[in-house]
Amino acid sequence: MSTYDICIIGAGIVGCAIARELSKYDLKIGLIEKNEDVSTGTTKANSGIVHGGYAEKYGSVKAQFCARGNRMYPQLENELHFGFSQIGSFVVGFDQQDAMTIKELYNNGIKNGVADLQIVTGDFVRQKEPHLSKDITVALYCPTTGIISSYEAAIALAENAIDNGVHLKLNSEVTAIKQQDNSSGLRRGFLLTINNHRETLTTKVVINAAGLYADEIAQMVGSTDFAITPRNGQYLLFDKEQGHLVNSVVFQTPTKVSKGVLVTKTYHNNLLIGPDAQLVSTKNQLDTHRKSINYIVATARKSLPGFDLCKVITAFSGNRAVPSTGDFIIEEHATVKGFINVAGIDSPGLTAAPAIATSVVDLVAATKAVKLQQNTNFNPYRKPYKQITKMAEAALNRLIKQKPSYGCIACRCETVSEGEIRDALCRPIPINSLDAIKRRTRAGMGRCQGGFCTPKIMEIIEDEINYPKENITKNGGESLLVVGRTKRSLEK
Repeated sequence: MSTYDICIIGAGIVGCAIARELSKYDLKIGLIEKNEDVSTGTTKANSGIVHGGYAEKYGSVKAQFCARGNRMYPQLENELHFGFSQIGSFVVGFDQQDAMTIKELYNNGIKNGVADLQIVTGDFVRQKEPHLSKDITVALYCPTTGIISSYEAAIALAENAIDNGVHLKLNSEVTAIKQQDNSSGLRRGFLLTINNHRETLTTKVVINAAGLYADEIAQMVGSTDFAITPRNGQYLLFDKEQGHLVNSVVFQTPTKVSKGVLVTKTYHNNLLIGPDAQLVSTKNQLDTHRKSINYIVATARKSLPGFDLCKVITAFSGNRAVPSTGDFIIEEHATVKGFINVAGIDSPGLTAAPAIATSVVDLVAATKAVKLQQNTNFNPYRKPYKQITKMAEAALNRLIKQKPSYGCIACRCETVSEGEIRDALCRPIPINSLDAIKRRTRAGMGRCQGGFCTPKIMEIIEDEINYPKENITKNGGESLLVVGRTKRSLEK
């Protein structure tokens, strides 16, 4: 049985941000994730936007954390090197009704404390974005909006948290939570059951950051205060040849249920369009559908007419955790002391995550279940990944001379070297799946979507960490890549 001061359930962007923030204190912390890697839920499949904070209703919890989180990202990028660029955004309008909505957004953003907002003309937009529609007449310009690789940000937060003492448990689904009492009948913590009695953990504080499943975790301690409904959004990702078509994040005027279909350059210079917004019946429903894709394409062309559908390299979808309360839930449970819900974190949860993490520290302190003493050895910096595509020729030649594996290209589409993959395998988070490599190095993310590089990546995994090819999965579970061979035992 493992004993912790704090257990965080869920290793998406929010859970990882909380873990990293709490690692600044002298605590024994467990970060518990049911899947084979961090960032495998909502965090890996979204727009990758650090929002400005003008769209969230003034006075809401979302508004409070969005603007604060936006301001925290430049420092986090400086410390953790995950990939963030402040490229600005436009909310574009085509008629008088859109102009009225944009004015409302502007006024709301000013109340939320968003800096440097401007209402601009269509001509101003096209000076910065010459490929956008000639029918755009007005726009809201927000220079503080950014783009990010969301899964790389979560990985960076988790790696830094681990370096500062956090224990990460992967493939560890919490199936039961029992409150524990002492002989005087006073609460003294929780007993967590992992994967149906495979393991038990004790902890003084539980932080429920389980995303789409946060309501189910809350129900384990008798809480039925909220429910989570999955809202699906589908996307099309284009080859980098199309990335030049936009320089900013381009939204259309929002609807009652979403910020609408956007077109944007990703941090890695692909073109991305989407999402739609559809309520779905199950939390793991991630299909893509012709009807939704057709809607996304037609709607995106209203903003950006000239993209080439022949350059689409993949379609994907992600689910958002929509709370029945209509707002983020960030609070200690009223009667279950020491149980903190961080739930219903839909958009702009990626933006808000670092600010939410600082607030959770205050909630932990208020429980008085643990004492917050500074971790004097806390190191805020993470060693960046070496990316050969971003290195100067002389520096790359020196690196290859020291480590020849950096001169061997494993993924041609994204120009990822064998050395980069080996580095990823030796980082603090244990990984052995194809998608885990992809999220860290981009090997398999390009035009062929892993068609050529998959066998080479599997060879590198087997050689570097002595993990048999027949045991390697695409994304954990039973998603084996080698068919017809029996999995080898890993017991020593």
